[in-house]
Amino acid sequence: MRWTCCLCTVGQVVHTLPEGIPVGGVTSLADEVYVLRSKARDQVEVYDVINYRLQRCLTVPNLRALTDMTSCEHYRCVYISDHDVDRIHRLDVQGAATEWAVNGKARGISVNAAHNLLVTCDAVGKIKEFSSHGDLLRELTLPGDINPFHAIQTRNGEFIVCHGGLDDAVHRVCKISADGGDITQSHGGQRGSDVGQYYVPAHLAVDNNEFVFVADLNNQRVTLLSPTLDYIRQVVSPDDLKWVPDRMCLYAPRRRLYVVDNEWKDHKCTAGRVVVFSV
Repeated sequence: MRWTCCLCTVGQVVHTLPEGIPVGGVTSLADEVYVLRSKARDQVEVYDVINYRLQRCLTVPNLRALTDMTSCEHYRCVYISDHDVDRIHRLDVQGAATEWAVNGKARGISVNAAHNLLVTCDAVGKIKEFSSHGDLLRELTLPGDINPFHAIQTRNGEFIVCHGGLDDAVHRVCKISADGGDITQSHGGQRGSDVGQYYVPAHLAVDNNEFVFVADLNNQRVTLLSPTLDYIRQVVSPDDLKWVPDRMCLYAPRRRLYVVDNEWKDHKCTAGRVVVFSV
């Protein structure tokens, strides 16, 4: 089958947001870019998407260990996953904050077509689906060797999942059936740096035609896969980054890929920035 991708060029750096405190996530909402930083107050920096000027800062109460950030245009809010206290924080555009417990070690998060929040729980190998206000709608137990870092649900209800920690033998991106029980397609396998291999595929972004961007953390690159998870090309190379890409967000209206570029030393994140690519 011949696929048509509207976002399939090699990425070009168009801007870099300020380097500084480590970045825990990035997302876009209502023509603004939200950047999550690991600090006691003013953790969320909000920039406009045209000139990348800082508009305002927001504080999230009780925030401790940031693992991801996503947004929902329908409810006009952003979500933050907090691994240490196993909670989700919800922040509306005016800055009002609420939170709820996950009970599964919240890691990666995304919003599906029903405007619900998907939370990957790597410690227990599950995906949990919550309403926008924290009601648990369902939980799926994934096949035994998948401890998910991040998951995105496709329009037909399947899940695209990335998994593979530093000590794991298998590093790949999988498409999983809507009930969570079966792997229908996959890309990757044994850990490595060749085309078709990953070394900690940490985060995903999917465009409107369901092409998949994969942040390959320790290979310092972002790759592009077709909707059937066939390799297309490298979009972001190690030469484009200073450190490693561990989070990202695609803003399709402006063909922009926001990539979190964090520095890690002795297993600690010490600095970070967001690099903006035209794709």
